Amino acid sequence: METQITKGIKISVQTTFKGTSLSNHTLYYAFSYAITIENRSDETVQLTDRYWEIFDSLNQIEIVAGEGVVGQSPILKPSEKHTYTSGCFLTSNLGAMKGFYSMTNQETLEQFKVMIPTFQLTNPLLLN
Repeated sequence: METQITKGIKISVQTTFKGTSLSNHTLYYAFSYAITIENRSDETVQLTDRYWEIFDSLNQIEIVAGEGVVGQSPILKPSEKHTYTSGCFLTSNLGAMKGFYSMTNQETLEQFKVMIPTFQLTNPLLLN
C-alpha cells in the first residue's frame, strides 16, 4: 500500500491485478485501485477535481482530468474518510499512476492540491 500526506490529507492506495481482456485484437491488462482519502486536518475539505498521469511501459503517458472521483465530490470533516475504487486498462503488464486531487477548504475557501503517491500497476506473475 502506498500512502502520502499533504496538508493533513492522507491518501492511501491499494492496487489489484484483475486479469486480461481482448478487444479489437489487442490484449489489455486490467488493474483496479482502491483509494482512501482521510482528513487528518482540523478543517472541513471538499474534493473538487482529479488529475492523473497513467504510465504504460508500452504506450505513451495518458492524462486523465475531471471533476470529482467516480461521480462524487466528497466533503470530509476532520477525521472522516472516503474510499472509492476505480480502474484502468494498460497495453502492458507493467505501469504506474500518479496525480493529485484539487481540494477546497470549506471554511476559508482556499483551494489546494493533495498529491497522490506514485503507485505501481504490475501483473503479479512478473514478481516471481
